[in-house]
Amino acid sequence: MAELIRTVCDGGTFVPWVFEGIEDPGAGQSYVGELAAARERTGNDESVLVGEGTIGGHRVALILSDFDFLAGSVGTRACRLVVGALERARELRLPVFASPSSGGTRMQEGTPAFVLMVDVAAAVQRLRDEGSPVVVWLRNPTTGGVMATWGSLGTITIGEPGALAGFLGPRVFEMLNGKPFPAGVQRTENLAAHGVIDQVVARDDLPDYLARALAVCAGHHPGQTPSLRRSSSPETGAPRGFAGIDESAVDPWDAILSTRDPNRPGVRELLATACDVTELHGTGEGERSEAVVLALARFGSRPCVLIGQDRAAQAAGALINPAALRTARRGIAIAAELGLPIVTVIDTAGAELSAQAEESALAGEIARSLATLTTTTVPTLSVLLGMGCGGGALALLPADRVLAAQRAWLSPLPLEGASVIRHRTPERAPQMARDQQVVATVLAARGIVDVIVPEYPDAAQESGAFIERVSTAIAQELGELRCRTSKDRLRDRRVRYGGPAAM
Repeated sequence: MAELIRTVCDGGTFVPWVFEGIEDPGAGQSYVGELAAARERTGNDESVLVGEGTIGGHRVALILSDFDFLAGSVGTRACRLVVGALERARELRLPVFASPSSGGTRMQEGTPAFVLMVDVAAAVQRLRDEGSPVVVWLRNPTTGGVMATWGSLGTITIGEPGALAGFLGPRVFEMLNGKPFPAGVQRTENLAAHGVIDQVVARDDLPDYLARALAVCAGHHPGQTPSLRRSSSPETGAPRGFAGIDESAVDPWDAILSTRDPNRPGVRELLATACDVTELHGTGEGERSEAVVLALARFGSRPCVLIGQDRAAQAAGALINPAALRTARRGIAIAAELGLPIVTVIDTAGAELSAQAEESALAGEIARSLATLTTTTVPTLSVLLGMGCGGGALALLPADRVLAAQRAWLSPLPLEGASVIRHRTPERAPQMARDQQVVATVLAARGIVDVIVPEYPDAAQESGAFIERVSTAIAQELGELRCRTSKDRLRDRRVRYGGPAAM
C-alpha cells in the first residue's frame, strides 16, 4: 500500500485517519494469533487503510486494501473502517479514491462480518447522493463481498491490467461445479470490453488519469471564455445565430449531402479541443457501445459530462442501439449526481433497425432518454453537429439551449425513406428535405435551435477552424447557463417542451 500511496498522492500529503471505538471482534485464540501475525508482517492494523491526501492538487479521501493482510479479507473491523471513512468523506464533501484487493468476507468471522457489506454499500450511496465522486481502481484480485459492494459502486470504475475481478472466486467455482471457470472472463480487460468497468489503467498512468478526472468532477478552474459575436441579444428570447449568416443560403438537400461526407469532423475532433478529458465506457451493467462517446471534459473553464454520437464509429458498424442509449443515460445520471452540466452531441444517420434492437427496448430507451433530459435538474446543452436522423437523434435533443452547425439537420426519417412513404419513390428526397424544414437555419427560425455555428462554406473543408468555433460556442453557452438559476432554467425548459410556466 505504501507504494500505491506514493504513486497516486502528491508527495508527502497522505495522512491516515484514525477512528476511535472500533475494536477487534470477539474471537478464538487461533484467530487472535492470525491477526497478530498479519499486523506484524504488514505493519498495518487491518486489511484496509483509510486516510486523505491530495491528488493533482485535489483533496481526496483514500480507501485502500492490503492483500497481504489475510488476503485483503474484510471482517467487522475492516467494514467499520470503510464505513467510517466514507462518512467522514461525506461530511467533508471529499471525492474518494478506493482501491480494493480482496478475497471477500473474512471467513474467520462469518455472517456477522458478511452482513456489514450492507452498511458499506449504504455508505457509498449516501456519499454519492451528496455529490462526491468515487473513483475505484480494482487491483488483483478483487472478489466476493468487496467486489459486490464498494468494488462495483464507483462513479468511475477502472482496473489494474490483468487483474482478476469478479463475484465468485475461481477456486470456489471449480469446487462447486467440478470444472475451472472459463479463462479470462473475470479479467479487467474483459470487463472493460463488456462495459462492466470503464477501462484498464496501468499503475504508472494513475496519477494523470485521476488528476484529469478530478479536475472535472471535483474541481472548478478559474478563467473566462472569450465572447462570441451574436446577431441578437440573449435577452430578447429570439433564436440567435452568429452574425453574418444568410439563413436562406443553405439548401436543405445540399446540407444533408454535406453532413454525409466522411471527411466531416465529429465528436472525436470536438473532444480533442477540450481539456482534462476522461472517457468512460459502457453502462456499468455489462453493455458497451462504441456509437456513443461518454466523457468528463472541460471546454474552456467549463466542466461538463459530454454524451456524443460518434459518426466514425457508426460508419464502422457500431450503431445507435439500446446499449448506446443506456450509456447515454448513465452519463445523464453521473452529471445529475455530480451537479455538472450535460452536453449532448447529435450526429447520426439513424438508430439500429433490427429484431435485437426491438427486443432490447430501443423505443423504450429513446423514451426514457427524452424523459430524463427534460426533467434533469442540471444545465443541459445540445449540439446538433451534423446528421440528425430519427429517434436516435431526437433522444439527445432536449436541452436548455440547442446549438447547431449551419448545415446540420434533424428529420423523423432518412429523407429517402420519407420520400418512399410520401411518393413511393426515393427520388423525391431533395424535395422532402425542403418540405419537412429539416435544416438548422430553418429550425432556428422556428425556435427549435437557439444558436447557429457558421460553416465557411462547409465543415469538411475547414475542419479545424469549424470545430474550434463549436468548442468556443459550447464554452460560452455553458458559461451563460451557469449564470442562470436552476429555478429559471427549469421553468423555461418546461415552457419550451410544452409544460406550464409555473408549478
